[in-house]
Amino acid sequence: MQLLALYLAALLLGLAIGHVWLPLALVSMGVVAWHYWRLWRLLARLTGRQRLPPARGRSVWSEAEDLLHGRQIDVRNRKRRLLDMLRAYRAAAEALPDAVVLIDRSTQRTLWFNQSAERLLGLRYPRDHDKPVAELMRPLPIAVWMTAGQHAEPMIDAASPCDSTIRLNLRVIAYSDQQWMLIARDISKLMHLEQVRRDFVANVSHELRTPLTVIHGYLELLETDEMPEWTPMFEEMRRQSQRMAQIVEDLLTLSRLESQESLPEESVSMLGLLQTLRREGEALSQGRHTISIEDNAGVDLLGSIKELHSAFSNLVSNAVRYTPTGGSIRVLFAREPNGGAVLAVHDTGYGIPAQHLPRITERFYRVSTSRSRESGGTGLGLSIVKHVLAMHQAQLEISSEVGQGSVFSIHFGAARVIERGTFDAQRH
Repeated sequence: MQLLALYLAALLLGLAIGHVWLPLALVSMGVVAWHYWRLWRLLARLTGRQRLPPARGRSVWSEAEDLLHGRQIDVRNRKRRLLDMLRAYRAAAEALPDAVVLIDRSTQRTLWFNQSAERLLGLRYPRDHDKPVAELMRPLPIAVWMTAGQHAEPMIDAASPCDSTIRLNLRVIAYSDQQWMLIARDISKLMHLEQVRRDFVANVSHELRTPLTVIHGYLELLETDEMPEWTPMFEEMRRQSQRMAQIVEDLLTLSRLESQESLPEESVSMLGLLQTLRREGEALSQGRHTISIEDNAGVDLLGSIKELHSAFSNLVSNAVRYTPTGGSIRVLFAREPNGGAVLAVHDTGYGIPAQHLPRITERFYRVSTSRSRESGGTGLGLSIVKHVLAMHQAQLEISSEVGQGSVFSIHFGAARVIERGTFDAQRH
C-alpha cells in the first residue's frame, strides 16, 4: 500500500510539472535500491557469523528476516547441545580405565586416543597423532592382526609395549565403515589371580598324592579273609581312595597343560593311535559294547602324541561309560572340505540335554551327578580335552539328543594335517 501511494503521488507530481515519466523513474529507482538494500541485508544474515538483532516492521522482507532470525537461534541451540554431548562423550572416554584408540581403517593411522592409552600403550599427544598404529605399538602383532580382518581372532592377550609387567587384552571393534576402535584392557591382576589359583591347585594336588597313596596301600593290607564282615567297607574305602587319586592326577594334568605355552610338534601316526583307542575302549567295555574304528582320512596329524592320545582316549572312555550295555561306539577319522581333518566319536548312549551343552567342558560340571559317580568319572576329562585342543588350534563340537546318543567331533585345521610319512622324511 505504501508503494502504491508513492506511485500515485509521483504521478500527480508529474502531471503538475508536465513530465510524468521523470518522477515515476525516480520513484522506481528508489524502490529498486530499497529492495536491493533489504536483499543485501538478508544475505548478510545468511553469511555473517555475528548475531544481528531481529528485524522490525511489517514488510515481506521483515517477515523473512524475522523467520531467518528464529531459524538461526534454533541452529545455534542445536549446535550448543551437540557440542555439550560431544564434550560429555569425550570426557567419559577420557575417564575410562581402558585404553581407547580410534584408527582410520584405510590408512591404519591413529585418529584419537584417551589418557589411558598413554599409560597402557605408551602413546603421546600430539607426537603420535596420525601415525601408523602398527609402528607405535611394536612389538605387538597389530598389523598382521588387523590385516586379517573378520578372519582374525576376536581378541589377543599380550604384554604392554611400554611396560612388560602389564598384561593387556586387546580387542578391535569395527564401529563404522571408515574407523576401527582398539580397546586395550589391563588384565594383569586377573592373570596374577589365575596364576595363584593354578599354583594352589597344583600344590594341593601334589601334596594330596602321597597321603592318598599311603591310605590306599594300608587299605589293601587290611583286606584279609579273617574279617569277612569288614570286606565290603574296605572295598568301598579303597574304591573311593582310587577315585580321589584319579581326581588328583587329572588336576595335576590340567595344571601342567595350563602352565605350558606350546607343545612338541611331532608326527602323530593316526593308524596306530586309532588301533590303540580300539584296544582301550574294548578293555574298558569288557565286551558290553560294539566298538568300531573307521579311518577314511589316510593322513596323520601334527602335534603332541601324548596329549592327543589323552584327549582322544577321554572321549572314547566317556562314550563307553555313558552308553548302556548293548550299545555301540563308532570312532571316525575323515578329511574335511577345507583341507583339515575331523575325528568324531559317535555313541548310542543316554544323550545330553541341550541346556547342558554350553557348560559341558567346565571343570567338575556334571549332567548327572549320580551317573557320573557310578561310572567312575572325575568331571575333569572334557576340561583336559578342551585345553589340549586349544594348544593344537582345534575345535570341539558336541551334538546330542536325549535317548539317542552323542557325537563329539574334533576339527583340525589344514595346517595340522600331514601326509603319512612326509614329516619324518622332511626331518631327515
